[in-house]
Amino acid sequence: MATVGRPGAPDAYHCGIDAAMDVIGGKWKVLILWALDESPRRFGELRRMLPGVTEKVLTSQLRELETHGIVSREVYDEIPPRVEYALTPRGVALGAALRPLGLWGREHVLGKAPRSATSS
Repeated sequence: MATVGRPGAPDAYHCGIDAAMDVIGGKWKVLILWALDESPRRFGELRRMLPGVTEKVLTSQLRELETHGIVSREVYDEIPPRVEYALTPRGVALGAALRPLGLWGREHVLGKAPRSATSS
């Protein structure tokens, strides 16, 4: 796989982890993926599920995830307008890759016994 330059930086990624962290880096992106893992969500639902995130930051993080092909945004032709966010197949694959990290955090940081392989 060829290395890809980072947006706004001339240097290339050093490894796959470096590239992945560029996609999911930040306080809210992984939590957005967690919230969308079960089902598509409207913007207001996401805000309620992620206490502390501002509307501006949530909008920005969703746009970045959409740019990377992780999240899709569907606008329904209704009044009032309805917009839903969902994981793309690429986002589902990323969620599967992050599950072991969630299990590690649950066991080693939170000190909780590991649950089934599908929990995080």
